[in-house]
Formats: sequence, structure tokens, C-alpha cells
Amino acid sequence: MMKIIPYEVYCGEKNMQIDSDLLDMAVEQGLDYPIFRLYGWKPACVSLGRNQNEDFLDKFLLKTLGVDVVRRQTGGRALLHDNEITYSYICPAGYLEHGESVVSSYKEICEFLIDKFKKLGIDLNFGSKHVSTKFDYCMMVSTGADLCYQGKKLIGSAQCRKQGYILQHGSILYDYDKDLLKRIFAQDFNEDEIISIKEINPDISKEDIINILSCT
Repeated sequence: MMKIIPYEVYCGEKNMQIDSDLLDMAVEQGLDYPIFRLYGWKPACVSLGRNQNEDFLDKFLLKTLGVDVVRRQTGGRALLHDNEITYSYICPAGYLEHGESVVSSYKEICEFLIDKFKKLGIDLNFGSKHVSTKFDYCMMVSTGADLCYQGKKLIGSAQCRKQGYILQHGSILYDYDKDLLKRIFAQDFNEDEIISIKEINPDISKEDIINILSCT
């Protein structure tokens, strides 16, 4: 059994609050099954990892661009949530075969995504661990829990735990604005490191992805 929360679009603060509330509900009710949620963001929003320093952000620029800022419960580095689909997956650690291990639980949850994307003709693999202190933007940092297409990062995920429950959420890059990323993060990007759904197959719509991921 898996509870599916249908795709909706909200502002960053509400998206993070919903994930937090779902995690709290799972803990309080002692749920023994996972919750899977899909969502979008409006307006565009930068989310910061739980312990990430925000000094690199130009708050005036973001306000001028109409881009919100929110902090996640999960770790990792900043993401620009714009033309993407975000997922969250909540479950008791004991639901997973290796739920006690952070790395193994990442991969076990991501296997669900791998199986779903195969139905769209997209074969995903786990990235190699390559952590750099150079980048503030999460998609330019590769870990063994990320999902890649032909060596390029497509889905970046992060995780937190509370009283024996796991919240993992991640960004599925549908498309991205290179110039906007450069302005916000003030960093040069190697486009050979990341890829979007639009680049893989422009005929796949957001609705196609949402429908596939929402099927139990």
C-alpha cells in the first residue's frame, strides 16, 4: 500500500510546510506504509539545505526576479525550483529493507523512480560520488544517491529523519533556464554535468511524468 498525494502547485513555504505536516502525521499516527507526493512551485523558489549558509544569495536580485527563498528540512545544497517536478516520499525506516542506512535507503527509494522512468523509455543510473565544495547549486554536486541519465544528473534528492521515519524529497529537472541559474548562483555551470527531461526527449510532457509516477 502507498498513499499518493496528487500533484499540486504551491509557493515554496507551503510546499515545505505540507511535507513537514505529512512527516509529523506519519510519526503521530505510526503509519506503516509510505506516502508519495508530487508538486510544483509558483512562484519560482530557491530552497536551501537545512544547514546551508545563505550568504551567497543576493536577496535583492531574487526579489527583483520574483523568486522566493525557503529552507528545507532536508540537507544538501540549494536548488532553484522552477520548471521541474518535485517528489517527496515518507515512510517508516522499517518499511525499507535497509532503512537503517542512509545511503541504502536513498537507493531503495530511488529504485521506485528508476522503475517508473523506464516506462517512459528513460534509463536512469545512480551517480558516482563526487562531492565538491565549489558549488552552492545542488545539481552541480553529484553523490551516489543521485539519479543520472548517461552520466548527467537529472534527479537530485535529499533526506531527513524523525523518530524512526524518513522524509526524502527530490527535484526532477524538466527544463531549466541557464541564464537565470547563472544570475542567481553567480557560478559557471558545466552543462555536461546536468540534463533535463526536455533534452532527453522533448515529446515527454510534465503530465506524462506525473501520470507515470502517480500510478501505483
